[in-house]
Amino acid sequence: MTPPEPPVPTPHSAGRNSLVLIVYTSAIFVSALLLFSVQPLFTKMVLPRLGGSPAVWSVAMVFFQSLLLAGYAYAHFLMTIRNRMIPVVVHLVLLVVALLTLPLSIASGWGTPPSSGYAIWLLGLFVVSIGLPFFALAANNPMLQAWFVRTGHPDGPDPYFLYASSNIGSFLALLSYPVLLEPMFTLRTQNLVWTGGYGLLIVLIAGCGLLLWRSPEVAVTDIAADTDAPSPSWSPRLRWIFLAAVPSGLLIAVTVHISTDVAAAPLLWVLPLSLYLLTWVLVFQSRPLLPHAWMLMLQPLAIAGVIVLLAVGGEQNLLLTLGGHQLCFFIIAMACHGELARTRPPARYLTGFYVALSFGGMIGGLFAGLVAPFTFSWVAEYPILLVLTALCRPPEDERWPNWSGRIWAVIVGAAVALVVLAYQSGTITTSLIDNRITLAAVLAVICVLLAVGLQASRWKVAAMVALAVVVIRIYPADEGRVETVRSFFGVHKIVETPNGQYHVLMHGTTIHGAEKFLNDDGTPVTGRPEPISYYHKDGGIGQAIEAIRVRKGGPIRVAVIGLGSGSLTCAAQPGENWTFFEIDQTMVDTARDPKHFTFIQSCMPDLQPVMGDARLTFAKQPDGIYDLIIVDAYSSDAIPIHLATEEAMAIYKQKLAPQGAVVMHVSNRHLELASVVVGIADENDMKSWVFNEDSGRDNEYIFSTNVVISAREEADVGTLAANSTWALTEPEDHQRVWTDDYSNVLGAVWRRLREGE
Repeated sequence: MTPPEPPVPTPHSAGRNSLVLIVYTSAIFVSALLLFSVQPLFTKMVLPRLGGSPAVWSVAMVFFQSLLLAGYAYAHFLMTIRNRMIPVVVHLVLLVVALLTLPLSIASGWGTPPSSGYAIWLLGLFVVSIGLPFFALAANNPMLQAWFVRTGHPDGPDPYFLYASSNIGSFLALLSYPVLLEPMFTLRTQNLVWTGGYGLLIVLIAGCGLLLWRSPEVAVTDIAADTDAPSPSWSPRLRWIFLAAVPSGLLIAVTVHISTDVAAAPLLWVLPLSLYLLTWVLVFQSRPLLPHAWMLMLQPLAIAGVIVLLAVGGEQNLLLTLGGHQLCFFIIAMACHGELARTRPPARYLTGFYVALSFGGMIGGLFAGLVAPFTFSWVAEYPILLVLTALCRPPEDERWPNWSGRIWAVIVGAAVALVVLAYQSGTITTSLIDNRITLAAVLAVICVLLAVGLQASRWKVAAMVALAVVVIRIYPADEGRVETVRSFFGVHKIVETPNGQYHVLMHGTTIHGAEKFLNDDGTPVTGRPEPISYYHKDGGIGQAIEAIRVRKGGPIRVAVIGLGSGSLTCAAQPGENWTFFEIDQTMVDTARDPKHFTFIQSCMPDLQPVMGDARLTFAKQPDGIYDLIIVDAYSSDAIPIHLATEEAMAIYKQKLAPQGAVVMHVSNRHLELASVVVGIADENDMKSWVFNEDSGRDNEYIFSTNVVISAREEADVGTLAANSTWALTEPEDHQRVWTDDYSNVLGAVWRRLREGE
């Protein structure tokens, strides 16, 4: 039976079509804007519960992806109902009920995390606190697209362009949060604005439902009668899941890798996620700006580029390494998502397609965000997923025609250029036997030749990629012996320098402590270990400890937030009372192990740190007992903001003895934090002195330190007040004070950049 011809558009129907397009596009855009702005907003509210750990963001991503799947499945179920108005009514009721749970807040009873099982506890907190409103938002994209198909709009048969609109909203929300929302508004104001946006969205979705209700019945009948296109079999569905899972997992893996092995710069997670969203925008455009064939040509080169970057490491050229990893990730994600766009089903099966995409996204997120951190002691998920990206290439029977030799020659030449570039920069020697970078680069070029020049099967390419990453892992590098320790709070490396003279604790590319095991003549160091790195007696922290000790004229009582390698245990003198606060049990175990560090064994063998987030555990300490409080808690160069706010300083002051002082270690490559500490101290009626001096002894693992000491009166800091290396500093008039409700990380980044000019 021949289906009826669609009605010829009239001026009225043309105007109606424009209205439908505007209202539906606006609703999808606003929904995506809310969906991705709530993620950094609520995650920032949760961070203080777990020490500001970057892993909170990875677990949050797993939650968001999982609930996205639930929302897509709910939308798919509703759209199986023949009555077109029942889904509208049900969904509007859900949205209104969710609105009644706003503004966002952490559910009661979830204030203090357990001593273990942080990831599961965190997922429960997210579900109970924002599960319902996020679930309702998650269903909007596929459901509104399905409604749009039923409105009879001329673009209804291929509504996937609306997915691009959705991801534009997500992209803008993600970029605007650190640039506009966080610097301008407090968390409470952001929350109220978000709640108002949720109300606006309900109005827009009600408008979409009204337009659907007033749509001609014949349009729905025509769509329902489209039986020419068979339902997708399990084979394409499984491939959709796989193509969505690999870049989703790779998103988390590349973020963890660059923040662990390259640089833990603040807000670094924004860049890979922004690129990930941008790929969805580009591939679902009616006329893609970057043709899919181009991305498939470049994908082997991107894989080869990652292989070379992994072999080179993260400290050769910071900007080149960061840019290289993210450019390669963008190309790989474009190739995977382009395959999804190329193989998408007819509009009739739209919601099932989105369920497969979200299921794949959840699988990838679960692997990289939950399984890998508890399975591997290093960031193994990155090379594993890199191998899987080779399997995302089209099968042989869907491969494009043979290309001109000129095209693949350019690609192979570019791969070789990577090797030449590395050679010219001095990272590759002329010895092909003794350098793993050269071996990895050769294997990378072979991968490109197989994929592009010889049109080899994806399984052969994947096998070669696997061989390359295995070579990188097992082939020794010239950096001494390295042992990795991984926990919820990150990956720590214990590096033994090539001659065995020093053991160094690193988190990311930041050194968090070091111990000298051999003297310059090669003889073992004996006796009480000397605190070095940032804790040397001549550094800011060492001077502060001695000044408070002299000012009191006897043993002092000290609280230290952050254990690290245990260096400061050897700064204590007999008769003194030192209490350490630490959130990461693996750090305690590492510092206790004499094969790594001997500070605790030699100086404080009976040490029992107070475990948990210091903001929560320290608040439970008795008032007015500490002569000195040392705050030295960092995750690489990322800071736990909740330990550097006006309210946090109020807690420190409350715990100080009458003439006590607070020392905050603020050395940081990316953030200017001294002015932040001066500001929060001033709000608590405390004066601050800033120490910032280069030791000139980096070769001895004795580093420059940036330290701020704050006290009620000048006399409380003893001789430091008259010391020329300590500058009494007033707060900046134009700089807003950090509170539990407001912080401006981007401003701290900008101040550090200006200092470097």
